[in-house]
Amino acid sequence: MADQQPMIDIRNVSKWYGPVQVLNDCSVRINKGDVVVVCGPSGSGKSTLIKTVNGLEPIQKGEIFVDGTQVNSGKTDLPKLRSRVGMVFQHFELFPHLSVTENLTIAQVKVLGRSKDEAHARGLKMLDRVGLMAHKDKFPGQLSGGQQQRVAIARALSMDPIVMLFDEPTSALDPEMVGEVLDVMVGLAKEGMTMMVVTHEMGFARKVANRVIFIDVGGRILEDCSKDEFFGNPEARQPRTKDFLNKILSH
Repeated sequence: MADQQPMIDIRNVSKWYGPVQVLNDCSVRINKGDVVVVCGPSGSGKSTLIKTVNGLEPIQKGEIFVDGTQVNSGKTDLPKLRSRVGMVFQHFELFPHLSVTENLTIAQVKVLGRSKDEAHARGLKMLDRVGLMAHKDKFPGQLSGGQQQRVAIARALSMDPIVMLFDEPTSALDPEMVGEVLDVMVGLAKEGMTMMVVTHEMGFARKVANRVIFIDVGGRILEDCSKDEFFGNPEARQPRTKDFLNKILSH
Protein backbone atom coordinates (compact mmCIF):
# COMPACT_ATOMS: atom_id res chain seq x y z
CA MET A 1 0.00 0.00 0.00
CA ALA A 2 2.28 2.73 -1.26
CA ASP A 3 -0.38 5.39 -0.85
CA GLN A 4 -1.16 4.78 2.81
CA GLN A 5 -0.34 7.54 5.28
CA PRO A 6 2.88 6.63 7.08
CA MET A 7 2.76 6.35 10.86
CA ILE A 8 6.06 8.26 11.07
CA ASP A 9 7.09 10.57 8.25
CA ILE A 10 10.47 12.31 8.60
CA ARG A 11 11.05 14.72 5.71
CA ASN A 12 14.43 16.29 4.94
CA VAL A 13 15.25 16.86 8.60
CA SER A 14 18.46 18.63 9.58
CA LYS A 15 19.61 19.61 13.05
CA TRP A 16 22.59 21.46 14.49
CA TYR A 17 24.04 21.82 17.98
CA GLY A 18 25.62 25.22 17.52
CA PRO A 19 27.98 24.89 14.52
CA VAL A 20 27.92 21.08 14.59
CA GLN A 21 25.46 19.39 12.24
CA VAL A 22 24.09 16.22 13.87
CA LEU A 23 21.33 15.34 11.37
CA ASN A 24 21.83 15.91 7.65
CA ASP A 25 18.75 15.93 5.39
CA CYS A 26 17.21 12.78 6.91
CA SER A 27 14.05 11.33 5.36
CA VAL A 28 12.30 8.19 6.64
CA ARG A 29 8.78 6.81 6.16
CA ILE A 30 7.58 4.18 8.60
CA ASN A 31 4.22 2.52 8.01
CA LYS A 32 1.86 1.01 10.57
CA GLY A 33 3.26 -2.28 11.85
CA ASP A 34 6.81 -1.65 10.63
CA VAL A 35 9.72 -2.49 12.92
CA VAL A 36 12.63 -0.29 11.89
CA VAL A 37 16.06 -0.65 13.48
CA VAL A 38 18.33 2.41 13.38
CA CYS A 39 22.02 1.57 13.67
CA GLY A 40 25.39 3.17 13.08
CA PRO A 41 28.53 4.23 14.92
CA SER A 42 28.47 6.14 18.20
CA GLY A 43 27.89 9.84 17.69
CA SER A 44 26.13 9.44 14.35
CA GLY A 45 22.87 11.04 15.50
CA LYS A 46 20.76 7.89 15.99
CA SER A 47 19.40 8.91 19.40
CA THR A 48 18.92 12.49 18.24
CA LEU A 49 16.87 11.29 15.26
CA ILE A 50 14.55 9.19 17.37
CA LYS A 51 14.07 12.00 19.90
CA THR A 52 12.95 14.37 17.14
CA VAL A 53 9.99 12.08 16.43
CA ASN A 54 8.16 13.13 19.60
CA GLY A 55 9.63 16.61 19.79
CA LEU A 56 12.13 15.96 22.59
CA GLU A 57 14.77 17.37 20.24
CA PRO A 58 13.76 20.40 18.15
CA ILE A 59 14.84 20.54 14.52
CA GLN A 60 16.04 23.46 12.42
CA LYS A 61 15.01 22.21 8.98
CA GLY A 62 12.44 19.79 7.62
CA GLU A 63 9.15 18.35 8.83
CA ILE A 64 8.12 15.40 10.99
CA PHE A 65 4.64 13.88 11.07
CA VAL A 66 3.28 11.20 13.41
CA ASP A 67 -0.02 9.72 12.25
CA GLY A 68 -0.63 12.85 10.18
CA THR A 69 0.12 15.34 12.97
CA GLN A 70 3.07 17.65 12.40
CA VAL A 71 5.43 17.36 15.36
CA ASN A 72 7.43 20.52 14.65
CA SER A 73 4.46 22.84 14.29
CA GLY A 74 3.78 25.53 16.86
CA LYS A 75 0.09 24.61 16.68
CA THR A 76 0.65 21.00 17.78
CA ASP A 77 -0.21 20.00 21.35
CA LEU A 78 3.07 18.19 22.07
CA PRO A 79 2.07 16.66 25.44
CA LYS A 80 -1.02 15.19 23.78
CA LEU A 81 1.06 13.86 20.89
CA ARG A 82 3.69 12.41 23.23
CA SER A 83 0.98 10.56 25.13
CA ARG A 84 0.42 8.53 21.95
CA VAL A 85 4.11 7.92 21.26
CA GLY A 86 5.68 5.49 23.74
CA MET A 87 9.33 6.23 24.50
CA VAL A 88 11.73 3.85 26.21
CA PHE A 89 15.11 5.31 27.15
CA GLN A 90 18.51 3.81 27.79
CA HIS A 91 18.36 4.50 31.55
CA PHE A 92 14.75 3.54 32.36
CA GLU A 93 13.74 7.01 33.70
CA LEU A 94 11.49 5.53 36.38
CA PHE A 95 10.53 7.60 39.43
CA PRO A 96 12.67 6.09 42.22
CA HIS A 97 10.37 7.27 45.02
CA LEU A 98 7.26 5.66 43.50
CA SER A 99 6.36 1.98 43.53
CA VAL A 100 6.24 0.03 40.28
CA THR A 101 2.45 0.32 40.23
CA GLU A 102 2.57 4.08 40.88
CA ASN A 103 5.12 4.48 38.06
CA LEU A 104 2.67 2.71 35.74
CA THR A 105 -0.38 4.77 36.70
CA ILE A 106 0.75 8.37 37.30
CA ALA A 107 0.93 9.45 33.63
CA GLN A 108 -2.32 7.70 32.77
CA VAL A 109 -4.11 9.74 35.44
CA LYS A 110 -2.35 13.07 34.86
CA VAL A 111 -2.05 13.00 31.05
CA LEU A 112 -4.89 10.79 29.84
CA GLY A 113 -7.33 11.71 32.60
CA ARG A 114 -8.09 8.12 33.51
CA SER A 115 -9.55 7.27 36.89
CA LYS A 116 -7.13 5.73 39.39
CA ASP A 117 -8.97 2.41 39.19
CA GLU A 118 -8.86 2.34 35.39
CA ALA A 119 -5.17 3.34 35.35
CA HIS A 120 -4.36 0.73 37.98
CA ALA A 121 -6.09 -2.03 36.01
CA ARG A 122 -4.38 -1.04 32.76
CA GLY A 123 -0.98 -0.70 34.42
CA LEU A 124 -1.16 -4.12 36.05
CA LYS A 125 -2.31 -5.70 32.80
CA MET A 126 0.80 -4.32 31.06
CA LEU A 127 3.01 -5.33 34.00
CA ASP A 128 1.71 -8.85 33.59
CA ARG A 129 2.39 -8.52 29.86
CA VAL A 130 6.12 -8.05 30.60
CA GLY A 131 6.13 -10.82 33.21
CA LEU A 132 6.59 -8.74 36.36
CA MET A 133 3.27 -8.88 38.20
CA ALA A 134 5.02 -10.31 41.29
CA HIS A 135 6.98 -7.05 41.63
CA LYS A 136 4.08 -4.59 41.52
CA ASP A 137 4.64 -3.25 45.04
CA LYS A 138 8.42 -2.92 44.84
CA PHE A 139 10.39 0.25 44.16
CA PRO A 140 12.65 0.58 41.10
CA GLY A 141 15.79 0.34 43.24
CA GLN A 142 14.73 -3.15 44.33
CA LEU A 143 14.69 -4.42 40.74
CA SER A 144 17.45 -5.48 38.38
CA GLY A 145 18.25 -3.31 35.39
CA GLY A 146 16.43 -5.70 33.06
CA GLN A 147 13.35 -5.64 35.28
CA GLN A 148 13.41 -1.84 35.46
CA GLN A 149 13.56 -1.62 31.68
CA ARG A 150 10.61 -4.01 31.36
CA VAL A 151 8.66 -1.80 33.80
CA ALA A 152 9.55 1.19 31.60
CA ILE A 153 8.16 -0.67 28.58
CA ALA A 154 5.00 -1.56 30.52
CA ARG A 155 4.63 2.09 31.52
CA ALA A 156 4.84 3.19 27.90
CA LEU A 157 2.33 0.53 26.84
CA SER A 158 -0.10 1.61 29.57
CA MET A 159 -0.64 4.82 27.61
CA ASP A 160 -2.01 2.87 24.58
CA PRO A 161 0.62 4.25 22.18
CA ILE A 162 0.26 4.09 18.39
CA VAL A 163 4.06 4.02 18.04
CA MET A 164 6.89 2.82 20.29
CA LEU A 165 10.33 4.45 20.18
CA PHE A 166 13.28 2.69 21.81
CA ASP A 167 16.55 4.55 22.36
CA GLU A 168 19.24 1.90 22.96
CA PRO A 169 17.01 0.06 25.45
CA THR A 170 19.58 -2.61 26.30
CA SER A 171 22.89 -0.74 26.25
CA ALA A 172 22.88 0.02 29.99
CA LEU A 173 22.12 -3.60 30.94
CA ASP A 174 24.32 -6.46 32.01
CA PRO A 175 24.60 -8.97 29.15
CA GLU A 176 22.46 -11.62 30.86
CA MET A 177 19.58 -9.14 31.22
CA VAL A 178 19.49 -8.09 27.57
CA GLY A 179 17.53 -11.15 26.46
CA GLU A 180 14.58 -10.56 28.79
CA VAL A 181 14.08 -7.04 27.42
CA LEU A 182 14.51 -8.10 23.79
CA ASP A 183 11.99 -10.92 24.33
CA VAL A 184 9.36 -8.35 25.33
CA MET A 185 10.18 -6.26 22.26
CA VAL A 186 9.97 -9.32 19.99
CA GLY A 187 6.51 -10.00 21.41
CA LEU A 188 5.41 -6.42 20.70
CA ALA A 189 6.65 -6.67 17.14
CA LYS A 190 4.74 -9.90 16.60
CA GLU A 191 1.58 -8.18 17.83
CA GLY A 192 1.97 -5.53 15.13
CA MET A 193 3.24 -2.58 17.16
CA THR A 194 4.90 0.09 15.02
CA MET A 195 8.43 0.40 16.39
CA MET A 196 11.50 2.50 15.75
CA VAL A 197 14.48 1.07 17.62
CA VAL A 198 17.97 2.51 18.03
CA THR A 199 20.13 -0.47 18.96
CA HIS A 200 23.44 -2.25 18.51
CA GLU A 201 21.70 -5.62 18.92
CA MET A 202 22.05 -6.96 15.41
CA GLY A 203 20.58 -10.31 16.46
CA PHE A 204 17.36 -8.47 17.33
CA ALA A 205 17.51 -6.59 14.02
CA ARG A 206 17.89 -9.84 12.10
CA LYS A 207 15.09 -11.53 13.99
CA VAL A 208 12.48 -8.81 14.19
CA ALA A 209 13.14 -5.77 12.01
CA ASN A 210 11.63 -5.53 8.56
CA ARG A 211 13.86 -2.54 7.78
CA VAL A 212 17.29 -1.32 8.80
CA ILE A 213 18.45 2.30 8.64
CA PHE A 214 22.17 2.98 8.85
CA ILE A 215 23.33 6.47 9.86
CA ASP A 216 26.94 7.56 9.62
CA VAL A 217 28.75 10.22 11.64
CA GLY A 218 27.41 13.60 10.60
CA GLY A 219 23.84 12.38 10.71
CA ARG A 220 23.44 11.29 7.12
CA ILE A 221 21.34 8.22 6.33
CA LEU A 222 23.45 5.94 4.13
CA GLU A 223 21.11 2.93 4.02
CA ASP A 224 17.37 2.41 4.30
CA CYS A 225 16.60 -1.08 3.12
CA SER A 226 14.99 -4.36 4.07
CA LYS A 227 16.63 -6.51 6.72
CA ASP A 228 17.40 -9.17 4.12
CA GLU A 229 19.13 -6.64 1.85
CA PHE A 230 21.10 -5.17 4.73
CA PHE A 231 22.45 -8.42 6.14
CA GLY A 232 22.11 -10.73 3.16
CA ASN A 233 23.67 -8.63 0.43
CA PRO A 234 26.60 -6.73 1.98
CA GLU A 235 28.30 -6.23 -1.38
CA ALA A 236 25.45 -3.96 -2.47
CA ARG A 237 25.90 -1.71 0.56
CA GLN A 238 27.91 1.49 0.77
CA PRO A 239 31.60 1.02 1.67
CA ARG A 240 31.04 2.66 5.07
CA THR A 241 28.18 0.25 5.81
CA LYS A 242 30.24 -2.76 4.76
CA ASP A 243 33.00 -1.65 7.11
CA PHE A 244 30.50 -1.32 9.97
CA LEU A 245 28.94 -4.72 9.25
CA ASN A 246 32.33 -6.42 9.05
CA LYS A 247 33.24 -5.05 12.46
CA ILE A 248 30.04 -5.92 14.28
CA LEU A 249 29.29 -9.26 12.62
CA SER A 250 32.77 -10.67 13.13
CA HIS A 251 32.24 -10.80 16.91
